[in-house]
Amino acid sequence: MNTTTNERKSNLVPIIMMIILFGMISFVTNLAAPMGQVLKEQFGASNFQGLLGNAANFIAYAVMGIPGGILLQKLGYKKTALIAIAVGFVGVFIQFLSGHAPQTSAFGVYLLGAFVAGFSMCLLNIVVNPMLNTLGGGGNKGNQLIQIGGSFNSVMATFTPAFVGVLIGDAAKANISDVFPVMYIAMGVFAVIFFVLLFVDIPEPHAQKTSESLKQLMSGALQFRHFILGAVAIFIYVGVEVGTPGLLILWLSDTPVGKTTAGFVAGTYWFLMLIGRLLGASFGSKISSRKMLGFASFVGLILIALAIFSPQTSVVSLPVLLRSSTGALSFGLAEVPINAMFIVLVGLCTSIMWGSIFNLAVEGLGKYTAAASGIFMALVCGGGILPVLQGRVADIAGYIPSYWVIFIGLAYLLYYALIGSKNINATIQTEDEKLSV
Repeated sequence: MNTTTNERKSNLVPIIMMIILFGMISFVTNLAAPMGQVLKEQFGASNFQGLLGNAANFIAYAVMGIPGGILLQKLGYKKTALIAIAVGFVGVFIQFLSGHAPQTSAFGVYLLGAFVAGFSMCLLNIVVNPMLNTLGGGGNKGNQLIQIGGSFNSVMATFTPAFVGVLIGDAAKANISDVFPVMYIAMGVFAVIFFVLLFVDIPEPHAQKTSESLKQLMSGALQFRHFILGAVAIFIYVGVEVGTPGLLILWLSDTPVGKTTAGFVAGTYWFLMLIGRLLGASFGSKISSRKMLGFASFVGLILIALAIFSPQTSVVSLPVLLRSSTGALSFGLAEVPINAMFIVLVGLCTSIMWGSIFNLAVEGLGKYTAAASGIFMALVCGGGILPVLQGRVADIAGYIPSYWVIFIGLAYLLYYALIGSKNINATIQTEDEKLSV
């Protein structure tokens, strides 16, 4: 009893650090969407160009997803986490330097910083979940820590666009330097966590040993149709999750709603994701992943359809966090087009999709599950590619018509829940099945 208590006390500091890192993943990632508005103001960028920072961040996942898994196996969790934190610091610092670079090169410097930061976010995603599970001792306690980390992730996703909205205000010309306070916070947190983890002993989760190469394991995972379709579903899901509020900020910033309130409205989307995740954690053991994903996708389709076909002249009062005339923050009502309300409500649907897709896609994969997870991480790059595509559609057809991209994505997720997630390759033997014979 005393040993267990002492272990929990000794793990308290790294647990806190991992939960903070869980939030930093969201903090740095969600900086890209409101930065798109800054890029439009400072450089006259199009919607497509404004979302390139977000694309650079997520495309890094495609480059680093599988190598990150190899790095983890060779160096272990602590060293990989330290590398990820250091790279994150460098990525944000490069974005900071873009505010001091000449106007002709600042845009390129910012994109480079977003790309480097994406490497860090990918590595942190690979590390944080299993580390929290191990630090909690596995089982229910480990899962509880992951849920706490996920909730803090959603809190930071809510906070970031709202904070950036306050910093840039509704001035006619926003500038990268206006967002420096966000970058100072990010670099400071990364620096503190790096030195704390450097001097703290933490347990190392043990990777499953196998005689097969990573190439063989990945080939094995790709034998399963439901996994391939699930990997596509992850690509589309992350694009839907990011693009839905990302284009919302750009649209509302170009309306009388203004840039500051646009950030708060987008923050409400992420706040609803937090609520949805808490509800999903409560009911997840009672509702199948297939039903959960199917219901969420269907409701999301209805909401996006309503957003597309509703008249933009209809205005509703949406509860959001607002800045008063004195500068204080408080909850209030923002007058927004009814389309924005429907888009914000999609956050409740996207909140529970990641876990459902992952569970359905790796079902029955046995020894191929770890390799499948690496492929999944690489396909998170959809969070950069789909929003850029949506931004291009917005440039051509307008903001609201661009949500047909989101509609099509949700339609695929509904298909995957109802049909694509069924394991039609159940006769393929995995290591687990061989052991059970």
